[in-house]
Amino acid sequence: MTTDTTTTPTRMPAAFIGHGNPMNALQTNRYTQAWRRFGESLPRPRAILVVSAHWYTNATAVTAMPRPRTIHDFFGFPQELFDVEYAAPGLPELSDQVADVVKPAWVGRDVDSWGIDHGTWSVLVHAFPDASIPVVQLSINAEKGMDYHLELGRKLAPLRDDGVLILGSGNIVHNLGAVDFRQPDAGYDWAYHFDDRAREVLFDDPTAVTGLDADRYFDYAVPTPDHFLPLLYFAGLAGNADQPVDLLVDGHAAGSISMASYTLGADCAAADEGSGQSAPLPESVPIDQTNL
Repeated sequence: MTTDTTTTPTRMPAAFIGHGNPMNALQTNRYTQAWRRFGESLPRPRAILVVSAHWYTNATAVTAMPRPRTIHDFFGFPQELFDVEYAAPGLPELSDQVADVVKPAWVGRDVDSWGIDHGTWSVLVHAFPDASIPVVQLSINAEKGMDYHLELGRKLAPLRDDGVLILGSGNIVHNLGAVDFRQPDAGYDWAYHFDDRAREVLFDDPTAVTGLDADRYFDYAVPTPDHFLPLLYFAGLAGNADQPVDLLVDGHAAGSISMASYTLGADCAAADEGSGQSAPLPESVPIDQTNL
């Protein structure tokens, strides 16, 4: 496989994707159609830098291997999902760029530990199905507060001018303990409230997302920070740009998971409301043990 990295860089959009259930990788629904439409709307990126909820660790690191492995970091799903391989190349020199633009923050280079996790590939198999664009992941440092992640996102902005597509992948509302299988395409009232409040903030002042922890439903919507923090990287980019935030697709799954996705600087219309619910959740194991 050959990779063209010689095209003239152009300022790339950015996005936050509500990735939901990894079974979305195998299905076609209004969310995966929106991700595909987003990918098709873009000029070809030089590389894709992803902040995924599923690389949540005790340090800030960036993948620096030439051939990142596909990580199947979940449990209780059918074999066909474990058989998915997203064989995109890496781009080790991008790890050096990331480390440089975020100084004085320190970023370690991971040459053999991580790879491409399902928070990344379950989206990219739809947005960029040929897997020919280099993919690099930036970890979420669990020991840092929200202001650190917002600022790190802001510092990544120059990479957009060098042809790098930056994606945050998580879920604004992500409460596995409250999953309700009877609501496959709907949410609790508190989930709608928090999702709507986040949208208001993103449209009005993206950098104010750090204040969402004062919302009365924050602890319901964000019982753990891993899926929420990728939004802060997107918000940092949006606060540093002269472009409005746009809604790509909206919706809920299983009562307590928001599927909302947002773009910055993308010429891609929002998905129409309608049928095509997110992939159903597995029932073979307790949902909080799936690493969803």
